[in-house]
Parts: sequence; structure tokens; C-alpha cells
Amino acid sequence: MGAAILQLGCTIKCPHGGTGSVVNTNTRVKVDGNFALLSTDTYTIAACPFTLPGPKSSPCVKVEWLAEATRVKVENKPVLLQTSVGLCKSAEQVVQGTAILSGVQTRVKGV
Repeated sequence: MGAAILQLGCTIKCPHGGTGSVVNTNTRVKVDGNFALLSTDTYTIAACPFTLPGPKSSPCVKVEWLAEATRVKVENKPVLLQTSVGLCKSAEQVVQGTAILSGVQTRVKGV
């Protein structure tokens, strides 16, 4: 059984409340009216308030994805699924939690 394909317009947040945005490279395939998100797109986080103990702030600045679709691709690039895992990372590449998704379309599924 498949999982919903993520689309441009769904909400991506870091676990600390920072807001995710995407530079979407897919201009060919839409799901439920919006372009499908690809694992190769660039995902950034803004306004993450996370800080480590001490004077150094360490906000989430990007999201890297694991477990993208294995069978559904756009121009040979895997789409992201609602079950994909987004690792929120600091500028130092430290994983600080997983992305929180909402507003995902439910009509089109993939594996």
C-alpha cells in the first residue's frame, strides 16, 4: 500500500517551529493540482529558534530526506512521500530532529 506524495504547498517545519521552504525543480508532474516534491530539491529552514546550552545558537537550516519513493519518479528523480523522513540539520550538518509535515494531499499515492 502506498503513501501520499508530497506536493508544493504542503507545510514543512523543523521540530522547533522553524518554517521550511523548497526550491522545487519539478515543472512537469502535478499531484492534486500542485507540483510533486522531489528528494533532489533544495529544502531550507528559516526562523528556527533552537540554541544549544551556552552562547552558540544552532538553528535548523536545511532538510535532507531519507526513504523517498522507490517506484515513483519524475525525470528519473524520486518523489517524496508522506512516510519519507526529513532530517533537519544545523549549518554544521548536525541532525537536530525530523521534519513535521502537514497539509499533504491525499489523492495521489506512491511507493
